[in-house]
Amino acid sequence: MARDYYEVLGVSRDADADELQRAFRKLARKHHPDVAKDPASEDRFKEINEAYQVLSDPKTRARYDRWGPEFRQYPEDGGPAPEGRGSVRYGGSAVDVEDLFSSIFGGRRTGPMPGADQEAELELTVEEAFTGGKRRIVLAGRELEVTVPAGVTDGQRIRLAGEGGRGQPPGDLYLVVRLAPHPLFEVHGRDVYVPLPVSPWEAVLGAKVPVDTPDGELKVSVAPGTSTGKRLRLKGQGLPNPKGRPGDLYAEVEVMVPPKPTSAERELFEQLSRVSSFDPRRGRP
Repeated sequence: MARDYYEVLGVSRDADADELQRAFRKLARKHHPDVAKDPASEDRFKEINEAYQVLSDPKTRARYDRWGPEFRQYPEDGGPAPEGRGSVRYGGSAVDVEDLFSSIFGGRRTGPMPGADQEAELELTVEEAFTGGKRRIVLAGRELEVTVPAGVTDGQRIRLAGEGGRGQPPGDLYLVVRLAPHPLFEVHGRDVYVPLPVSPWEAVLGAKVPVDTPDGELKVSVAPGTSTGKRLRLKGQGLPNPKGRPGDLYAEVEVMVPPKPTSAERELFEQLSRVSSFDPRRGRP
């Protein structure tokens, strides 16, 4: 019985087109008959090539997933079963296998092999993403210095040229930024959201109060009569953007009451309750 094509390429059954091509490139470099010295490499290479041709075509892959090794007996729409070489489908567009070999081997069947591009995650605090700067990281036993651009966002990739897989030329290393959870800040794109606690009298009378930002503390004006949930926008105080408009910072008001009021505070609140006609529930459904 033929080996499972996913097992041949060393990928999971939900691997996407990019994962399939990366796996194929890696294995092709290792087992190509013009490169490998093992006599069994030619058969192994043919197996790898066949697996990639089938799985890189979404329609053929769907038939293989449904019918397994007998999929060629069940051609799509009654058409002829796929055979031989030629072009394969990759991400919805035709890719010639020979062109793919040329991209892997630099247009030659022998000679130095280029290193593979690699990817790793780089976790940053919101403050580090805001300011940027130099970071030293240890990856696979290597110590690297990374220049983090100011205003880098979650999911953004930082390229370290020549720090990927070994080869000639070496591959590149891509660091995918992940923002660590923060006790105060919540980040969406370049916009930053932060809670703004205020006292009942500040909310009623209005006040200038401090608000935390990734760049330090600022003062913000709370208008008289502000209730919990009101968002105050601080334009341009979110994550910076070297190529355009920076994000904004949104401070969301939270009216806080004394958890254990003193006797004097309680007396004042009791007096307020007697003289005030305000009903926060009036008009609600």
